[in-house]
Amino acid sequence: MNPTHTLQHVTVLLGEAIAALAVRPDGRYIDGTFGRGGHSRLLLSQLSSAGHLLGFDKDPQAIQTAQALAAEDPRFDIVQRSFAELGTETTERGWAGQVDGILLDLGVSSPQLDQPERGFSFANDGPLDMRMNPSHGQSAAQWLAHASEEEITRVLKEYGEERFARRMARAVIARRMEQPFERTLDLAQVLAAANPAWEKGRNPATRAFQGIRIHINNELGDLETALEASMDALAVGGRLVVISFHSLEDRIVKHFMRRHVKGEIDNLPRDLPIRVKTFEPRLQLIGKPQYASEQELAGNPRARSAIMRVAEKVR
Repeated sequence: MNPTHTLQHVTVLLGEAIAALAVRPDGRYIDGTFGRGGHSRLLLSQLSSAGHLLGFDKDPQAIQTAQALAAEDPRFDIVQRSFAELGTETTERGWAGQVDGILLDLGVSSPQLDQPERGFSFANDGPLDMRMNPSHGQSAAQWLAHASEEEITRVLKEYGEERFARRMARAVIARRMEQPFERTLDLAQVLAAANPAWEKGRNPATRAFQGIRIHINNELGDLETALEASMDALAVGGRLVVISFHSLEDRIVKHFMRRHVKGEIDNLPRDLPIRVKTFEPRLQLIGKPQYASEQELAGNPRARSAIMRVAEKVR
């Protein structure tokens, strides 16, 4: 989500994402991952006094920034919830079926990556936490202290797409019997030593750290829940804009949009007699997937993996 090399937050695909929302000045919009507010501020600049923007974020530092913005701008509200709860939040606010656009900017933010105390990165030593909301759920250290070899293998393989997941899991189990993991660099060194095929230009613990982070924060489960909830939250003509940063996220988004563009017919047995109109599409795709421009990449290399998909609700 919004990568940069420093604690300053550089928003990826900023103009492209807001343009894709086709903002109506008096519309209702949701920024599912406020971060440091880059997308939200640009969107607010296009709203009239009748428009409204609702932001979500789990991170307490992001919430502080958002609360300052909300105090300045009555058109903006922020809630410290996962975007997986957007269905509940829109229902409570009476917004169900009335939202004109939803933006989901996925993954981890640069301030999270660049602050060692958050425990997301192996680049600098810090406590092994990895939670987007440090006051909720178990930390990576707590999970690694009790997870089975099978569970660790599954997480590294499925979420980290790590082909040496089994070897790494065994190394983690063997090491924790001597001393529990508490620091990021300690874990990174054990994972790196268990990886027999180091790739040029990539830390050998990269994929494993990704897998653990995704698991700890239930990132893919939250994404699937939010996408389904968006169908009831959006008004007809409302836009869904999703920016992904790795293949697992993008695959979920692509399949979700494709399913609702084609209708539910793909999920049924081929020989089942059906009435076609029962399975009318609920979404239409808007344009092709978009990527960061060469100009943007020159100033923000972390944007290289960003991909944006856009769909509009048609019924």
